[in-house]
Amino acid sequence: MPPSAPSLRAALRSPLLPFWLVIALLPLGRSAELGTALCLVGVLMLFARHPRALTEHQGAQMLLWLLGAYIAAALVSAIDSVAPGKSWSTVAALLRYIPLGLYACFAIRRPEKLRALYIAVAVVLAIWTIDAWVQALTGWSLGGHAEAERISGIFGAHNLKLGPALAVLSPFALWAARERWKVWGLLVAFVLMLGPVLLAGSRAAWVCYGLVALAFAWREARSPLRFLGWCAGGAVMLALAGGVAWKTSERFQTRMDRTLMALQGSDKALDTALTGRLDIWRASVKMFEAHPVNGVGVRAYRYAYPQFAPPTDHFLVDETCGDGEGACHAHQLVLEVLTETGVIGLLLWLAGVVLAWRFWLRAGVGRDAAFPVTVALAVMLFPLNTHLAFYSAWWGLLFAWLLGLWCAALVVSWPAKESDHAA
Repeated sequence: MPPSAPSLRAALRSPLLPFWLVIALLPLGRSAELGTALCLVGVLMLFARHPRALTEHQGAQMLLWLLGAYIAAALVSAIDSVAPGKSWSTVAALLRYIPLGLYACFAIRRPEKLRALYIAVAVVLAIWTIDAWVQALTGWSLGGHAEAERISGIFGAHNLKLGPALAVLSPFALWAARERWKVWGLLVAFVLMLGPVLLAGSRAAWVCYGLVALAFAWREARSPLRFLGWCAGGAVMLALAGGVAWKTSERFQTRMDRTLMALQGSDKALDTALTGRLDIWRASVKMFEAHPVNGVGVRAYRYAYPQFAPPTDHFLVDETCGDGEGACHAHQLVLEVLTETGVIGLLLWLAGVVLAWRFWLRAGVGRDAAFPVTVALAVMLFPLNTHLAFYSAWWGLLFAWLLGLWCAALVVSWPAKESDHAA
């Protein structure tokens, strides 16, 4: 069944609307919490009518285990945090992810609901993409004027998250295009989103989008030889797109010139290419060595940073983050978990990964139904990359949203005839 207008209208009606609003309002910062609040109300109403609903839904039970590991790591770290107020308030705020995820599990119990939500998210991404292209061509978008070094699209010049958000959520748009227009739709959608991802200037987003491309290439190929062919074609496409962007966009050229400084071999050049990440990671290692058990406390990184960075550190001298306090977070998932939650936190995260992996293996046909959200989560968590802060209000919300949707999608019964790629 191809994506259709009725499917989209279904997503804009209750009960999918509250959950979809989180993504629709994502560029507007705290406004996205409206969807979270509505999901809380919905879950309270559900349990008031069906107190034993949780015992009947395996996805909801798995969600509680996964969020339990995520929140428990933060809870343990807050016990002796270097910034107790910040850590404990973060732990309290994380609790809102539980009703958000549970709402997804109970609102999306049929294939048509899941399909409708996928299409609705794809429509949001289409709007972001069109707006980003308008900004690339004219300098203006719904979010205002472009930043000097990169486009920011609907997110605005003071909220440079277009690249990471578009790259991580791109599997939904690619899936919808593939369902509606087959392989050619997939290719066109990939190229249309490739431009904004490149011009947004986030090199972490480039890595994420490349991984998304590999996942979809494997899904289409289903054999090593054909996969290599898809990869070769994708490499040519990326080279052409990158070459055009390099010659026509000063923003992209600036980012590439900085990136290529890493090839000079010196530590200074590498640190410049990584926009100071090398200094952050060195300080992170020292921070972990000083607080190995349960870290410095969730979201307390910036408060501990001055103790472990040299006085001339770029992030201290230039007041890049806050009032000269230093870097906000470790900019790398493993280092963030180790520095803020310690070994205990890392073990809890690894336990969550093992549980998720076993749940995915048991899902059977549900794996195909959950393909877009599985790819989104995988590229978001890919460890060999730089990352936004997973315990922050914005990136953490997106992570929890995807986690809830993933647990819901894996237990949805999706008949083979409804998908070209049924397991």
